[in-house]
Amino acid sequence: MSIRTPGLWRVLVAGILASACSGSSSVAPTPPPVSGPGPITNPPAAPVTLVGAGDIADCSTLDGAAAAESTARLIDRITDAVVFTAGDNAYFNGTAAEFQNCYGPRWGRFRNRTRPSPGNHEYNPPSFGIPYYDYFGDLAGPRGAGFYSYTLGNWHIVALNSNVPVNPGSEQLQWLKQDLDENQATPTARCTLAYWHHPLFTSGPSAGTNALMRPVWQVLYEFGVDVVVNGHDHLYERFDWMDPNGRRDSPLAGIRQYTAGTGGAPLYDFGPRLATSVATLKAVGVLKFTLREAGWDSVFIQAGSELPFDLSTDNRCH
Repeated sequence: MSIRTPGLWRVLVAGILASACSGSSSVAPTPPPVSGPGPITNPPAAPVTLVGAGDIADCSTLDGAAAAESTARLIDRITDAVVFTAGDNAYFNGTAAEFQNCYGPRWGRFRNRTRPSPGNHEYNPPSFGIPYYDYFGDLAGPRGAGFYSYTLGNWHIVALNSNVPVNPGSEQLQWLKQDLDENQATPTARCTLAYWHHPLFTSGPSAGTNALMRPVWQVLYEFGVDVVVNGHDHLYERFDWMDPNGRRDSPLAGIRQYTAGTGGAPLYDFGPRLATSVATLKAVGVLKFTLREAGWDSVFIQAGSELPFDLSTDNRCH
């Protein structure tokens, strides 16, 4: 798994091998044998697993600490997965002590295979994101930026930071365009998934408050990104394929968004359900993706019961 960060452009240029032969002969060519090995084909890429959630470690109560431990135990059983976080990793202010004493004993045991993103609680004073970058180090991307990309199997994965500017002309949006443009020149990364904290679309309490992420959605849509994952609202929700204005779209063009702010923080109630919402659940748990060569399966796993919810299979990449 390789990681691509701002300022470290890596353009992988595939070589083109061509051969030709010509000539004439009065002798008919020898026909191929009737039996024998079949045509040489590239084997399909093996499926890979990505699992995680946002809004994780709140140890202000015993129930909160137990909830974060219950989701960590789910990931304990998925040993081959890369772990993502969709922000608000350590409550309430992302301090060094909260990372050390609350996040660390729980999701911290997966730190070496975690690819995090920050939430608004990491950027609360007095932390302003500093302990987050201290704790995750290079895994969090460039210090102070917090956006980066990496390759996982046949997938290009983009981790963004919804706490720093994402408006047109911002460093993050310019980097995103460059990153996706370079990825399109990479024939082995056919599918793309992006994650960050604040959801543009939600049936939860933050509905309509995160419009700042629309320019990001517009870029992702233009480059044919397949999946977006967010946290922030403490609930699980899956949407139909949508365009950047939240309108239902074709599976050949739209983005499928998931919200999974379910890592252990106290859960939220749903508000009015958006027309494009296809599955909702108020429960603590983790979102698991099986990323295949040209598509994906997803399932939400509830903590405690370990029951699967909203199994979605045979989703196809654009």
